[in-house]
Amino acid sequence: MLINVIMIIIGFILLIKGADFLVDGSSSIAKKLRIPEIIVGLTIVSIGTSMPELFVSVTSAIGGHSDMSIGNIIGSNVCNLLLILGLSAVISPIKFQKQTKYIEIPMCILITVIFMILCNTDNRITKIESLLLILLFIIFILYTIFIGLKGGSLNKEEKISNKDIKNISILKNTIYIILGIVGLKFGGDFIVDNSVIIAEHFKISEKIISLTILAIGTSLPELVTSVTAAIKGNSDIAVGNIIGSNIFNILLIIGVSSFINPMSYNVTYNIQLIILLISTMLLSVFSIIPPKNEVSRSNGGIYLVMYVIYLIILFII
Repeated sequence: MLINVIMIIIGFILLIKGADFLVDGSSSIAKKLRIPEIIVGLTIVSIGTSMPELFVSVTSAIGGHSDMSIGNIIGSNVCNLLLILGLSAVISPIKFQKQTKYIEIPMCILITVIFMILCNTDNRITKIESLLLILLFIIFILYTIFIGLKGGSLNKEEKISNKDIKNISILKNTIYIILGIVGLKFGGDFIVDNSVIIAEHFKISEKIISLTILAIGTSLPELVTSVTAAIKGNSDIAVGNIIGSNIFNILLIIGVSSFINPMSYNVTYNIQLIILLISTMLLSVFSIIPPKNEVSRSNGGIYLVMYVIYLIILFII
């Protein structure tokens, strides 16, 4: 059993480092090809932080572990909001960006509702439904690129010189990308396979494992990024990052996973989905109640208390 725990830890390390290699390699090649930095950030980097969830969910779906695949995403989204955003806000109050308040949060609420409807239609997500999610993901990516280019957030400091571009090695960064994908693949395999073994040994359901261990583990990149930003006083981007990650998780990861292997849906997840929906709607409320346009320390505290209650509910029901 100790070996299985060690393999899970190694799996998470491979996932996180694999995502780092993939993002660094892809970003460098994009710079070499003179693709604007803002587009790289809104696409490659954003998707890169969701790679752990993607590989764990796809691996679970291929192995026929639908509970783990869906539970990982629901658990990760709840963890992103209640634990990561809550903790970040307690460290430093988080300001809302205008487009996050008026567009991205309502969009996230709508997408969560669509996801709930798809899950409860015949209690499965079909290939046709997966294509709908993937289409919505493409639309969301185009929206983020439009917002990024319109905002003109490519500052002078972010530009790189011709000399720097010449020093970027295509071969070296291609190797980074390959290593990243290999790390993500084996990391996902180690985590899913050994989590199943532990769940069977202790007679714990795959649902509980996916909503706790897998959810927190695959959210580590978001956790480290958001908490570090909060400590440095740069937490104003945290809300947009978390909301974007939650949208990516549902549209891209569930979409790709269910396209590869249509997934059955356990209706007991409805309780967790309702908690996710309430948590997202509460974020919208935080933006309009005093102090307006921010997640205050007290708001963050509310989220952390909700996460503790959420964990208690998991083990009671």
